[in-house]
Amino acid sequence: MITIIPKPTDIPSDNSTRMVMDELDRMGERYQALFLEAIDPFSCGLERETIWACGIRQNGHNFETLSALALHNRVINPPEGIVTCASKVKTSALLMKDDVPTPETFFTESRYLAGEFIKKHGKAVSKPVYGFDGVGIVLVESEEQLGEPPYYLQEYIPNDRDFRVFVIDGEAVGAIMRVSDSLTHNIHQGGCGSAVPITPEINDIASRATKSAGVDYGGVDLLIHGDTYTVLEVNGTPNWHCMEAPIPRLLAEYLVEQRKIEKQ
Repeated sequence: MITIIPKPTDIPSDNSTRMVMDELDRMGERYQALFLEAIDPFSCGLERETIWACGIRQNGHNFETLSALALHNRVINPPEGIVTCASKVKTSALLMKDDVPTPETFFTESRYLAGEFIKKHGKAVSKPVYGFDGVGIVLVESEEQLGEPPYYLQEYIPNDRDFRVFVIDGEAVGAIMRVSDSLTHNIHQGGCGSAVPITPEINDIASRATKSAGVDYGGVDLLIHGDTYTVLEVNGTPNWHCMEAPIPRLLAEYLVEQRKIEKQ
């Protein structure tokens, strides 16, 4: 049986967990939904099972519980991968380590050094280390515009669009272009999304990004940079707004496949 950890941010009009459960229902597959807050990993009886964590709260309890469950079960996505994707600093470090194109990035507690990075580029994009949905991302042109440390800064790459690519098991299965008049093009920030074809280049860079982050599936955000793409971040608990690809069905099939492998 597949055990499902529902996404804490699901709402009736945007319920990622329910979409995948509906597909499992159509496939005649058995599953159970459990909340991490109600699971004692030492006595819950879960062993050699497949656990899908659609999302977790960014707190110690959820991460530790999922990590303990991962010792004896196949957890998708792995807790380490979810936490890696939640941290822009670690994601950037891994992308650079694996030579995956990503904007020049700077991380410091020093306002002065952050200011020097801004001077070097003329302007920079400031992001919260543990942000989501495009919240808190601002363009800064001087040290005086910086908030409180630490400072996670990236070079500013002018654009009027970005791309969200959905990857499952190393293969890009859906992609959208997000367009807006603002700095970020996130759908939650007013961006408009439309499906686009997956080119070999998009497939390659998005696949490499999820491999670096250590996730079975993920949403990879890309910008056009010159004649190629660069990776902004990898989302370990992504939504699939505006995608034409049947993502819930593909995720359900992947979970069933992984459950069969786990039981062998």
